[in-house]
Amino acid sequence: MRLSSSAFTDGGRIPRRFTCDGENFSPPLAWNDPPAGTRSFALLCDDPDAPSGTVHHWALFDIPAKRLALAEGEDRDATKDEFKRALNDFNRIGYGGPRPPHGHGPHRYRFKLFAVSLEHLPLGDSPSCRDVEREARNNALAEAGFIGVYER
Repeated sequence: MRLSSSAFTDGGRIPRRFTCDGENFSPPLAWNDPPAGTRSFALLCDDPDAPSGTVHHWALFDIPAKRLALAEGEDRDATKDEFKRALNDFNRIGYGGPRPPHGHGPHRYRFKLFAVSLEHLPLGDSPSCRDVEREARNNALAEAGFIGVYER
């Protein structure tokens, strides 16, 4: 399984459009070759370089197994019932783009995709990104990821 974005390459700079300094749109993402038995996907983004420790920016889960991509900004459409959104570390539902402290240097943003053996993760109504990652890992058939870099 492989995860990628048409907006930036693995290890490349995340365009401003996908950060808190720009439009704060979630980037377009695509994946391929999920393993047999995949019933859903979970997608996460975190910043392991934050001064206070890892900051969780985004988690989507219960993405149907038939989906192999998300369009730019797609998680902003609250009318879509195709997947669920988690509460990020900014106490908001959905995508919270990169926002490293000014002058702190480059931060790595890890985008992680889990192929999950369950159609629906066993989570409550308002799970955190950490909750999603824990349950996704517990039920993962495969994991893929890539890194984008951003600094202010």
